[in-house]
Amino acid sequence: MPLRLVDYRITRFQFARDRVIGDSQVRADDANVVALELIADNGAVGLGFAQTLFVPMPAEAEIGRIFRTELWPALEGGYPSAMVHRVGRPRGGNQRTPMLPFGEAIQVALWDLAAKEAGLPLFKLLGGTRGRVRAYASGLDFHLSDDAFAELFGHADAIGYSAFKIKVGSPDFDWDLHRIELLKKSVRKNALVMIDANEAWGAKEAAAKLEKIHRAGHDLLWVEDPILRNDYEGLRLLRRACPWTLINSGEYLDATGKRILMEEGATDILNVHGQVTDVMRIGWLAADKGIPVSLGNTFLELGVHTACALPEVEWLEYSFQNFDHLVEEPVLIEDGFAYAPERPGHGLVLSETARKQWHRPELLGRDALGEAPHNPRVGAAPRQRQTANDC
Repeated sequence: MPLRLVDYRITRFQFARDRVIGDSQVRADDANVVALELIADNGAVGLGFAQTLFVPMPAEAEIGRIFRTELWPALEGGYPSAMVHRVGRPRGGNQRTPMLPFGEAIQVALWDLAAKEAGLPLFKLLGGTRGRVRAYASGLDFHLSDDAFAELFGHADAIGYSAFKIKVGSPDFDWDLHRIELLKKSVRKNALVMIDANEAWGAKEAAAKLEKIHRAGHDLLWVEDPILRNDYEGLRLLRRACPWTLINSGEYLDATGKRILMEEGATDILNVHGQVTDVMRIGWLAADKGIPVSLGNTFLELGVHTACALPEVEWLEYSFQNFDHLVEEPVLIEDGFAYAPERPGHGLVLSETARKQWHRPELLGRDALGEAPHNPRVGAAPRQRQTANDC
C-alpha cells in the first residue's frame, strides 16, 4: 500500500551563528529554525526545515498551533508520492501566505518520503544521472572585517574551491572594488569570481559600476541581483551593456515571477532555491528556453538533489553556515564538489543529539543563546565587520 501521512513532529531550534551573515541590505547573527518531520503510516519520516532570518520564531507551542490549523488539514491522510505533483489553482482568499514559512519544508519532507517509498535517492527519483555538482564558496560576507573576509575565502581556497562569490553594494563603491581586489589576493590565480549586489543598484548605476569593475581588470563570471528583481527592462539593458559578464537573477521571485523573468529575456542565468516541486517545474521551462540554472543557498545544501537532476545546473552555492550539527550526516562537499547522498530519500536525518542539546521550545533573547554550535567546515570563527551601529 502507498504511504499515507498520519502524524508530524515539530522541533524548534534557536542558536547563535558562528559569524555575522548578511549583505548590503540585511544582517543576522542568530539562527531560528524549525525541523518539520512528516510521519507516514509505516513509520517512515520525511524531514524538512523552515527558518526565519531576521526575527525569531515564536514559541514551539504557537508554531504547532499555526501548523495544525493552517497546514495540517491539507496534509493529513495524503499520499506523499501524489502530493508532490499536485497542481493547485488558488483563488480569492485561498491565495495567501501562511503565517510561518513552511512551504519549502513541506515540499522537501514530502519528496523525502516519496523517494523513500521508491527506495531511491531523491536526485535519482527526480531523473538525475550524475551524483555531484560543482560548488562555489559564498561568504554572506558583507559584515565581516577585511581580515575575517580574507581568512574565510583563503580557507575555502585551501580546501579545494576554485569559484567564489562575494557581497557588494556598499554606498562607498571604492569599498566594493577593494573587496574584489582582496578576494583575488586571498584565493588562487585564475579563480572564478562572482559578485552579488542584492538589488543595491539602479540599472544605469549598475551598468556604470560594472564597467568600472571591468576596466579595473576584474573578470566576473556573473553579477547576481544587481537591480530590482522585476526591473525587466533594466536587466535587459545590463545584458546588452555588459556582454563580458552574465546576469544572474530570479532569487527573490516565486515560480510565476521566474517564468516572467525568462519570458522577458531578462536574465542569463536563473537563480533557484529549495522548493523541490517548483524548482523542477521552472527548471523544465528553463531547459525548454535554453537558460542555465544555478542553485542558490538551500538549507543544509538539500538543493544538491535538484542540482544533480537538472542538466542546466553547473553551480551550487555553499556559504559555510553552522547548521551541520542538526543532522546525523550532512551533505558531503569535497574539493569544490557537492555530492548528493545515495541514501533513500534526501539522505538527511535529524540528529537526536541536536534534538536534545539545541531544542529551544521557548523564545530566548539573543544574549541567552550562548556559544555558537561548532562549524567543522571552517577554522576559527571569522570576526565581524564593525559598522557604525556596532560602535
